[in-house]
Amino acid sequence: MSAELISILVLVVVFVIATTRSVNMGALAFAAAFGVGELVADLDADKIFAGFPGDLFVVLVGVTYLFAIARANGTTDWLVHASIRLVRGRVVLIPWVMFVLTGALTAIGAVSPAAVAIVAPIALSFAARYSISPLLMGAMVVHGAQGGGFSPISIYGSIVNGIVEREGLPGNEVALFLASLVANLVIAGVVFVLFGGLRLRGGGAGADAKGAEADGGGGAGDTKRAGDTGDTRSAGDAEGAGNTEGSGQDVFRLGPARIATLAALVALVVAVLAFDLDAGLTSITLAVLLSTCWPQDSRTAVTQIAWPTVLLICGVLTYVGVLDEMGTIDWAGEGVSDIGVPLLSAVLLCYIGALVSAFASSVGIMGALIPLAVPFLAQGEIGAVGMVAALAVSATVVDVSPFSTNGALVLAAAPDVDRERFFRQLMMYGGTVVAVVPAVVWLALVVPDWG
Repeated sequence: MSAELISILVLVVVFVIATTRSVNMGALAFAAAFGVGELVADLDADKIFAGFPGDLFVVLVGVTYLFAIARANGTTDWLVHASIRLVRGRVVLIPWVMFVLTGALTAIGAVSPAAVAIVAPIALSFAARYSISPLLMGAMVVHGAQGGGFSPISIYGSIVNGIVEREGLPGNEVALFLASLVANLVIAGVVFVLFGGLRLRGGGAGADAKGAEADGGGGAGDTKRAGDTGDTRSAGDAEGAGNTEGSGQDVFRLGPARIATLAALVALVVAVLAFDLDAGLTSITLAVLLSTCWPQDSRTAVTQIAWPTVLLICGVLTYVGVLDEMGTIDWAGEGVSDIGVPLLSAVLLCYIGALVSAFASSVGIMGALIPLAVPFLAQGEIGAVGMVAALAVSATVVDVSPFSTNGALVLAAAPDVDRERFFRQLMMYGGTVVAVVPAVVWLALVVPDWG
């Protein structure tokens, strides 16, 4: 049995044990990386640790730390109510607002994980407050980011178009952008319908939102939701009774801590988009500044960092790094490209792109798969524009997987959820996307150009 096949079987075993024994998958993956790396691939510790996603570790810790402080001092509640007033109480529009917002950020040049890191905590705080499915809200954020991700001036679009030019393939920047936008828009529409979006049009969360809007932002008359504590005093009464800024009953008041936190969130956006600074390091720096000024609001924030999620994601990606180091990913891709049947090779490459990208860098996978497709594209039986678009969509649309950077950010950012259950939901949804979307985009973009 080849080393590459052994490494794939070990990954399957890790999934089975984590599912049946409730052991943190990240811890299992670290052990598997050590065992396979040392015993099968003859890698030393330095090469095993080379796959540790240090940048993602910092992003997960930094973003969840900053937004834990924002939740503690009531800033996220303020943002939620501000969003409700912006759409005039129509909660049904909020998931689409989040879709458009993340899509706009990536379309103008934000890296997809950076856009998700900015929007997801606010979107999921809103979902928690108004009983919207966190899976629906998280999927809308991620698919929005990917929908705008291939504009001609975006990071993904620039990278893929550069690879196409370097490989001497015919390209179409607009077709690539529209393929990704339409695919993610259609998926978002399906998710919206399947996971309760239509029920937001009236009653439940929508009624609560309209009640909040009816306040006019003044604070008076805002009662707590049923089931919180049973206290039905108005926000104005609560404020007069001497509640602190982060109590949650004076959600419309902007005190110094909230103003500073909002300024920090704006600074995060500007730092990431305008100055291309690292989202994780920037978030930690801003969180430390807020903690220093208002220690009472941030005393427990460090404990609210999503440490189990950090362990899970970093462990799995370290193992994927071992697979990459020992050549398992290249081995699978080359095996597919050597089949000799262009249409079959095309759909299998789309599936490999989707499957591997669910655990690894989408850009890295596209950079590896597009060159692998060159030999059969050169035969002229399959159109290069459609094939490149299909590979790009397949490799990025699965980023809602909890093992990808975007999915991990959604998982880490969701407040007040059963994290293990939410993880399983994201994994099942990601698996469904991996199983369905590559075949659909292959049929839509590749098959029509065949022959």
